[in-house]
Amino acid sequence: MNKLAFASIRQLQAMRDKKDLTSSELLSFFLKRCATHDTDIKSVIECFEQQSIEKACTNEGRLRGIPGLIKDNICQKGRITSCASKMLSSFVSPYDATAIDRLKKQGAFLIGRANMDEFAMGSSTETSSIQRTKNPWDLSRVPGGSSGGSAAAVAAGLVPWALGSETGGSVRQPAAFCGLVGLKPTYGLVSRSGLIAYGSSLDQIGIFSRTVYDNAHILSAIAGHDEKDSTTRSVPAMDYTQFLKNDGKLGLKIGVIENAMKVEGFDKEVFSALEDSLAVFKKLGANIKYVSLPTMDYAAAVYFIVSRAEAASNLARYDGVRYGLRVPSDSLKHMYKNTRHDGFGEEVKARILIGNYVLSAGHAEAFYQNAQKVRRQMGKEFDAIFQEVDILFAPVHAQPAFKFGTFADNKLEMDLQDYFTCAMNLTGNPALAVPLGFNSLVQIYLRAYCIVQHILMKKKLHGILSIQNIFHNISYLYFSCSKH
Repeated sequence: MNKLAFASIRQLQAMRDKKDLTSSELLSFFLKRCATHDTDIKSVIECFEQQSIEKACTNEGRLRGIPGLIKDNICQKGRITSCASKMLSSFVSPYDATAIDRLKKQGAFLIGRANMDEFAMGSSTETSSIQRTKNPWDLSRVPGGSSGGSAAAVAAGLVPWALGSETGGSVRQPAAFCGLVGLKPTYGLVSRSGLIAYGSSLDQIGIFSRTVYDNAHILSAIAGHDEKDSTTRSVPAMDYTQFLKNDGKLGLKIGVIENAMKVEGFDKEVFSALEDSLAVFKKLGANIKYVSLPTMDYAAAVYFIVSRAEAASNLARYDGVRYGLRVPSDSLKHMYKNTRHDGFGEEVKARILIGNYVLSAGHAEAFYQNAQKVRRQMGKEFDAIFQEVDILFAPVHAQPAFKFGTFADNKLEMDLQDYFTCAMNLTGNPALAVPLGFNSLVQIYLRAYCIVQHILMKKKLHGILSIQNIFHNISYLYFSCSKH
């Protein structure tokens, strides 16, 4: 049974095609596994009833009969979508997010809702108003965040894949902490329609899986232009697994972000593992070049300002008038105040207050507008570096998964969890976290920034690079890019 629980999507599909098991038996197995093993991990907020799961999707498509879990800020029709917040604890979505609609049409079984940091604001899944998710490798440690529930569920073998969302690193960081492949696609490649907004210019639905092939398989089902989302790119639907080729030698130029490798506080085993991975790249024929991205040192500060500003704007709609929590009061003013006071957790309220401050008269120019100037410069710097290299290489995090409460008295350190990751969200580039190995305490992973720049019809488009999972295929490491 453990072999089934930790099998890849491709392996499960092969078993189903050989009639070793049916789709219903596969769904039943994972539902029972969630009921049995999630009592300690607490990665799943709600598992749906089997009959309703089967009824909601087609019996055909590239993901026919393959169970997955959805982060609780991605709308599923007729299901509660709470964002792990009291504010939306009883909100039942009247429609499917575009990504959900596409998964159902491809036959995927969506078995439930994954726990998360409230409104995706956090780096450890400790801000959830519902429960505290634990890292399956070590229950005293966090799974990362904000998509910690999705990551922990896949790592524990409760599902073979899961969707998360990412604003500054919320897919890649928990993927790193839990030992998974985590993809943050190019901004606009996957529709945000039905993804409850945190930072609209930063948010993107991402994917957790065991292998890069599985990740590309899910991406193929959900990516592509959507008329409901004006920010989606005009990219046709395609099979991204076709770009995973066994071509032998790499022959690519890998840019190692030198300033990212020189930050203080690196765990020695993490740093050693990163250097070992570069040796593997060299052995496979890659050309390693150390590059500097000065604006990346300001990425965390820029992200802090921009994300809070957009959060304050997006969360202004939760006022007790139209949907969600309403606290009865003696006046409209008090109803607004009491609803937002009772409905939001401390982290969410803190981010709203900061966002309103950096947008306020007298402060917007000094904070928000200057942050946007640095953001634009950062984009130009990344564009320039891709004239010299094919991809960028950096760690997801300088330390292994930390223990619960580690940063309870140090808010700044918690906010800096996005130091290595948020630059990709600010510039809209895709990035992939790939497992590297173990250290003496918990798993450690490298982050390979999978980014390439193409000129197509005289328009700059960022393609998607795919990396064969070196955790499962250590003898080979391939890179390829979308022709679109």
